[in-house]
Amino acid sequence: MHRIAALVHPPQSTFELACAAEVFGQPRPGMPSHYAFLVCTEHPGQVATSAGYAMHIDDGLGAMEEADTIVLPGAYPPAGTGSPAVLDAVRRAHRRGARIVSLCSGAFLLAAAGLLDGRRAATHWRMADDFAALFPAVLLDRDVLYVDHGDVATSAGSGAAIDLCLHLVRKDFGAAHADRIARHMVMPPHREGGQLQYAATPARTPDSLAPLLDWAAGRLAEPLPVAVLAARAGVSSRTLARRFAEQLGTGPGQWLLARRIAAAQALLEETDVPVETVAARVGLSSATNLRRRFHQALGTTPAAYRRTFRRPR
Repeated sequence: MHRIAALVHPPQSTFELACAAEVFGQPRPGMPSHYAFLVCTEHPGQVATSAGYAMHIDDGLGAMEEADTIVLPGAYPPAGTGSPAVLDAVRRAHRRGARIVSLCSGAFLLAAAGLLDGRRAATHWRMADDFAALFPAVLLDRDVLYVDHGDVATSAGSGAAIDLCLHLVRKDFGAAHADRIARHMVMPPHREGGQLQYAATPARTPDSLAPLLDWAAGRLAEPLPVAVLAARAGVSSRTLARRFAEQLGTGPGQWLLARRIAAAQALLEETDVPVETVAARVGLSSATNLRRRFHQALGTTPAAYRRTFRRPR
């Protein structure tokens, strides 16, 4: 079991903590449980929340010593520099190889520990100016949903916390397992970390991309150049590119490639079909092209990915 400890402090935001608990700690019928999830705090006992009630936390900082991942959910106001004991516990965990993940304003604590100096990071857009002033050595990216460096990861606010948590599940146990969790949570398809915080949700308004996305996702094996997508939407290629940028924070080609890679991941995890067949089913034409795109996106090969994440029959 991959052990995860969420470190909370008053006044704790209940939403960011719930994001981590729902993704990592919620048992689901018919699905394997890959994570052992617990919550800890500097001073065990009652911990105030920003929602007007208190939580009772049994575990202290010692619970972090054996965790594989430490989650720092945001608090309001942000934790700022944190206490010396908390900062020391976070640094020790990082030195021994634990992954440190901040959600929303949890990035303040991660930066105060010195683990973000010289590195890109994300936090809630509303707190970006305060964060930049406090931590000038951090390369704050004000636009993206999340940034993952492997040993540390940071997310923007609220819903972006779920995006980052599901991204980590994909890395740990594969795309199919993460997609099952998302379906249980009634979540939309996975959003890449580079998408914009400010991108509008593609609600089904007259200029919404949602119908086009559904149509394209069901036809990944077919050639889908931008001109075909634009014709389906009844707009010019330039207008389509603008709507993708506004609603998804990415371009049509990038979105389509990400969906094809995700579909290939699921086929590699859940079937024994040859890589050439996987490539054809997701519209990447050949095993060579799939290998190239796969390596660019995930830093590995389809065969190595299958060996890592293949689900037993």
